[in-house]
Formats: sequence, C-alpha cells, structure tokens
Amino acid sequence: MLTLVIIIILIALVFDFINGFHDAANSIATVVSTRVLTPRFAVMWAAFFNFVGAFGFETHVAKTMGSGMIQLSAVNEYVILAGLIGAIVWDLITCTLGCPPAPRTLSSGPTPAQPLRVQDFRPSLLLVGPRP
Repeated sequence: MLTLVIIIILIALVFDFINGFHDAANSIATVVSTRVLTPRFAVMWAAFFNFVGAFGFETHVAKTMGSGMIQLSAVNEYVILAGLIGAIVWDLITCTLGCPPAPRTLSSGPTPAQPLRVQDFRPSLLLVGPRP
C-alpha cells in the first residue's frame, strides 16, 4: 500500500511538471507575442502568480469536488492513479498537437468520470447520489 502511495505521488509530480511546462507556455504566449513583457519577465510573472494562487487562496475547487460532486466512497488509490495517468496522456496529446489544454479539465475532468467506471457506468451516481 505504501509503495502504491509513493508511486501515485511520483506520478502526480510528473503530471505537475508536464502540465506546468505546457500551461506556462500558453499562459505567457499572449503577453510575449504582443511584446507587453519580455519572455524572462513573463515567466517570472507567471511563476509568481502561480505561487500566489497555490498558497494565497483557499481550496474552493477541492472542497467542491469533495462535497457531493462525486461519491468519495468510490474513489480509491487506483481511481486517483487512473485519473493522473489519463491527465498526463491528455496533456501530452494536446501538447504534441499544439492545442492548449484546460488545466481545470485535466485536474477535475477525470475525477468525476473515474467513479462512474468503478460504479458500473451508472451516470445517475453524479446526478442523484448513491444507489439505494
């Protein structure tokens, strides 16, 4: 079990790195291409506000995801692992094709979908709650 948790943490770091270099390019492309900021200053600007966003605001998205949007009983280590792998694959596909990924889609999109697979493809799980 501990080995699986360590693997999940390592894969989460890989996802964070891959999503970071892909998302950073998309987030600073406009200010650099319009010459509002130099590339060096744009990267520092983005890094600063990513840090502020990560540590300066509350975790509203996490609270929303954990408060009835999905059935937490259906989420286990394998669901988290599958969501991370799916997000990494999607990020690499969109990066290869030159498409901008939506980070919120990558981080929250696979999460509600995975319990549906675990719960026998019952879409009603998200709409009306757990099975009686």
